[in-house]
Amino acid sequence: MTVDTVVYIGQQAMLVTLMVAAPMLLSGMVVGLIISVFQSVTQIQDITLTFVPKIIVVFIAFVLFLPFMMTTTLDFVTILFGGFNQFIL
Repeated sequence: MTVDTVVYIGQQAMLVTLMVAAPMLLSGMVVGLIISVFQSVTQIQDITLTFVPKIIVVFIAFVLFLPFMMTTTLDFVTILFGGFNQFIL
């Protein structure tokens, strides 16, 4: 296994990690931004107001994007295990 192969596998692993985590992180960030704007406009400064909607939206995003996340992860693992002989030699 060469250094280029290790770097390539590392890059692909980071890309898959970002692609799998992005739907939940982005949905939580958007809801947090919307709630922050709402709190600024109404001058409600309750810290706990953001937690419940974020948890609900992140859970919904997880359920909706689960097939995409599983497909992306399984594609990467299939390629990784499929080329296992090339990687160890």
